Amino acid sequence: MYIGVFVNITSRAWALPILSNLHEGVAGRQAPLLAATGASRTAFAQSMDHLITMKLLERNPGYGHPLRPEFRLTQFGAKAAAIANKIHRVAGDEDQDLLRRSWTLPVLTSLHTPCHFNDIKRNLQTITDRALSQSLKSMEARSWVCRSVDGTARPPRSLYSAVNTGGMISKVSAPEISFV
Repeated sequence: MYIGVFVNITSRAWALPILSNLHEGVAGRQAPLLAATGASRTAFAQSMDHLITMKLLERNPGYGHPLRPEFRLTQFGAKAAAIANKIHRVAGDEDQDLLRRSWTLPVLTSLHTPCHFNDIKRNLQTITDRALSQSLKSMEARSWVCRSVDGTARPPRSLYSAVNTGGMISKVSAPEISFV
């Protein structure tokens, strides 16, 4: 899986929790998944449509009612769901809101080694300076990212490292990128 796939998956807040719950064995119908994720119906529907568009989910033919369809993971979706589940097991319940933000996971994935701001930006070509800055600040506030200043460089440059829960998520997601 490429970092770009993480960027696309996390562009919908509930996509990662849906994948994780499907991997855990939650039935691929709306009611059980809504109960397991806690998403609103609208956000859930948008995330499901997004996962279908990405070909990570598909309707399970012959199962479910036309108004209450059943879904299943595709082959590629099963691999992504396994990674999503590892990530969700590492993060605590209090951290799920940060994990649902669009750029948290892609930024952490790019921080498998300490990086400067511009190196992270180069890895995530579609991220804006503002979005990257806000993402790093929110993760720094939760102690997921540590910022240190290299005073020997002129001008001084910040070096970002994934630590604590952020470091564990980075270690879980980064090695798996090439396998999906």
